[in-house]
Amino acid sequence: MVQCRTVPKPDGLLTAVVVSGGKQYRVAPGDQVLVDRLSAEPGSSFKFGRVLLLHDGDTITVGAPGVDGLEIEAKVLAHRRGPRIETLRYKSKKRVRVHRGGRADLTAIEILPFGGAKKDKEEAAEAEVKAEASEKKPARKPRAAKTAKVVEEET
Repeated sequence: MVQCRTVPKPDGLLTAVVVSGGKQYRVAPGDQVLVDRLSAEPGSSFKFGRVLLLHDGDTITVGAPGVDGLEIEAKVLAHRRGPRIETLRYKSKKRVRVHRGGRADLTAIEILPFGGAKKDKEEAAEAEVKAEASEKKPARKPRAAKTAKVVEEET
């Protein structure tokens, strides 16, 4: 269900690099990603405020430090825990054995359309509305030609 963040993406695809929990993720619209636990509830949406890079086909926009005016919205799918990671430290002949373990708290998110993909959808919706409006207008009858009045002068 959740794709690994290291999976390479095609170059022609709209992608962005966002920061969440001090880590950077390369995301595209529709991606499902596991990030560190967020305070948002499942089903709600939130916005990534820090977008470091936007790659749209041939154009690359690099922020300094972030791309101005661009926020990427994501929908929270679920909260879950990662796999158990165990560490074991052992020193022979010294009676030193340290065993530690833990599981990361993670949030599964889905990236919603942004940038060029969002603009394309908005333009398509506007074109559809205009097409419906033009279909609803009744055809207007042509106006009758005006006749010129001739005034005769008597001499």
